[in-house]
Amino acid sequence: MGCLLSTPEVAGGARRRPRNIGEVVVFVPGLRIPRPLDFAQPLADGLSKSLVERLSALRTRIEVMAGQEAPMTTKPRRTATQHGGSTLTDLQQALEDYLPVLLGLVENGNWLKHNLRFCWINQEDDVEETTMLDSWYEVLSVLHLMAVLLLSQANLLLLPNKFTSGYQSTALEDCKLASIDIFLKAAGYLDFAVQKVLPQLPLELRNDLPLDLSEGVLKALCLQALGQGVEIQLGMAIDSIKATLAVKRRLACEMVKYWHQAEEYIKDLPLANGWGEKHKLFIQWKHIEAKAIAYYLHGLILEEGNTSAGIAAAALQAAEEYLKESKMACDSFHVTLPSSRNPPPWGASKYLAERIPKDTSSKTINWDSQKHEMIKQVAPALPDFALSLKPDEYQLPSTDPSWNDLQVQNVVPTK
Repeated sequence: MGCLLSTPEVAGGARRRPRNIGEVVVFVPGLRIPRPLDFAQPLADGLSKSLVERLSALRTRIEVMAGQEAPMTTKPRRTATQHGGSTLTDLQQALEDYLPVLLGLVENGNWLKHNLRFCWINQEDDVEETTMLDSWYEVLSVLHLMAVLLLSQANLLLLPNKFTSGYQSTALEDCKLASIDIFLKAAGYLDFAVQKVLPQLPLELRNDLPLDLSEGVLKALCLQALGQGVEIQLGMAIDSIKATLAVKRRLACEMVKYWHQAEEYIKDLPLANGWGEKHKLFIQWKHIEAKAIAYYLHGLILEEGNTSAGIAAAALQAAEEYLKESKMACDSFHVTLPSSRNPPPWGASKYLAERIPKDTSSKTINWDSQKHEMIKQVAPALPDFALSLKPDEYQLPSTDPSWNDLQVQNVVPTK
């Protein structure tokens, strides 16, 4: 069931990619944009005119808004409020309004779900756009876009330019707490997409999905959201005089696990163009950075305990090596098109940059500079903690009541 139509990328095509996306705290892949769709002809014999017009109006609103929002997704805007950009919120609401009406096409074995050619412009795949005759593909695309918009909203909340513009500490904390909620909500959309929506597509269609919607990318994005949520928690713990070193180490070790799992899902995917390559590099960078801070905190705890000085020194030396490696990974990420900038360090990153060079210089072993891999090999294993952050539970909304009032006519589908 269903059909796949893919359009290779050509010069001057529909896909627009910015050359620079400004400061990045949260990686946001380019927005997939829906292409115009005529609902009238495929559904005219099966649905009332009013329902067809409503579906068309709701989707057209998304087409227009997503097309306008795509170039601005990662950039700060004057209309941004404490809880994110108003345009992002409007587009998110448009998707939420569309979804209950769309679900009428996939419920109760409705044959109409195979009558529409849903087409979306890709960003992480070499194929410019993908068309499928299955309404579950549209549901999957909507959930993915809802999650990406939340990541963009989190990026706007966490850009440090607002942290230096007279913001009170309470407002700062509110932004951080709000971003954690956003990360968990985005992870919930993505987890539901993987667990409940992907299985609705026939295997041949799942194999032909663009990389943007592949299981590996969806899982990696979900884990990225959780990893960045823990990073915010760690930054708040670092700023708190009440948080113990053990609590900070636990959060850092959890962060390593989230990023490790994300990298495992994405590392072998052929993400070689633009957004896709940048996505891989972001996850690699954050994984290495997480290792640096985890080894640093682990080394400090080993120093306090009865562990030999050599083992503690090895952990601190590993932290220093991972810090150097993370700086190179950070540079690689930012120079990859679309280019970006690293904001001034804050939170866990600032702590990492300031404390590791200072605290490790007098405590580490003098290794030959060529033996950096050996340094990481002899480092003690990090503690293995259970992961505490989970995606929010998400369920699809109820089908819009208009489907109860406007029954699908008993029409034999056209072959």
